[in-house]
Amino acid sequence: MKKAILFGMLALTALQAENFLTATGTERYFNVVRRNLESSADAMPAEKYGFRLTDGQMTFAQWLNHSTQRNYSDCATLKGESTPAAERQAASLTEKAEVSKALKESFAYCAEALQGMTDQKAISSAAVSMAFLHLLAHNNEIYGNVVGYLRVSGIVPPSTASRKGKKK
Repeated sequence: MKKAILFGMLALTALQAENFLTATGTERYFNVVRRNLESSADAMPAEKYGFRLTDGQMTFAQWLNHSTQRNYSDCATLKGESTPAAERQAASLTEKAEVSKALKESFAYCAEALQGMTDQKAISSAAVSMAFLHLLAHNNEIYGNVVGYLRVSGIVPPSTASRKGKKK
């Protein structure tokens, strides 16, 4: 019995040392949604950045700006920093080049924050845990909305396009 408990403790310690939560979150969710949102920004024509699916919904640019703002807010928490001024500036962006650039810079900021992330740090406080989980979940929610804008515009979403390429 003592050997089983010792083995279990060693296995748990090994799992914690490998940072499965943060590694999986980064590789499987953050990197994928980053690629999908950045590719969506590139794929949508400039004249469609002001497009709304229906009255009352955000424009395509506003969805991307929302991602940019939350990226800066969440990742500043992960880094233990004040939210960068770029977070506030994102709300006023409307043109494709500036919106796309801001989005990509916010994802680069987050990638930097995630480089130093460990499972232990991810659960170190409620604020850090919420920021980490929000970064992963919220961007996927935004991508789910952006997909509709792309499809209505006759553009195959990046996630679908990448699956088609793998089916060869």
